[in-house]
Amino acid sequence: MFRASGILKLAALILAFLLAVFLAFQLLEINVEFKLGSMARSLPLNEAQTKAAAHKCGLSKACPPGHFAFKLTSGAASVVGPRMCLEDKLLMSGVKNNVGRGINVALINGKTGELLRTGFYDMWAGDVTPFIKFLKEIEDGTIVMMASFDDPATKLNDEARKLITDLGSSAVGNLGFRDNWVFVGGKGIKTKSPFEQHIKNTADTNKYEGWPEVLEMEGCVPKRQD
Repeated sequence: MFRASGILKLAALILAFLLAVFLAFQLLEINVEFKLGSMARSLPLNEAQTKAAAHKCGLSKACPPGHFAFKLTSGAASVVGPRMCLEDKLLMSGVKNNVGRGINVALINGKTGELLRTGFYDMWAGDVTPFIKFLKEIEDGTIVMMASFDDPATKLNDEARKLITDLGSSAVGNLGFRDNWVFVGGKGIKTKSPFEQHIKNTADTNKYEGWPEVLEMEGCVPKRQD
């Protein structure tokens, strides 16, 4: 009899303990939810909108008036093609199916930002002559965007390099087999362009087997004023 009552008392104590633990967790959960709700209500209404706001072409900051926002990415090895964006408009990419091995080029009206023409020229197995003709036909005031994919240099002769140098390039003279390169210049530019990146194909530093890492460049190119 004594043992039975002892067991009942023990069971009652365990039940009371479990109930107390359950109630404590319930109160804690309510308190946490209340605090989280209060914090959410106390945040400024436009904070989430500010964080979510993106600049044109995904730039890290907005461009000043009188400039075009751009972002340019070189090709990745021989697998992923380059990507060009201007003023939030995708000009060239693998998704648009208008990129290819060699040098990829987009021509833009320097005043309006209108896309005039795109093209790609195979500098491994192709002929440089059509590329030279293309470069000679670029009109003054045109913004020129270029990006490498796979090999931009094997067929690139001195004449082609000189024409690209005249567009403001400083690196095209040293462009070699499977180098990565991105460039934004212009026809009629009087100085060297500040928008250029070049990385050599070097076995010791290559990110991919036989190719260097991808280059990405963003910036604000001035509109033509005259």
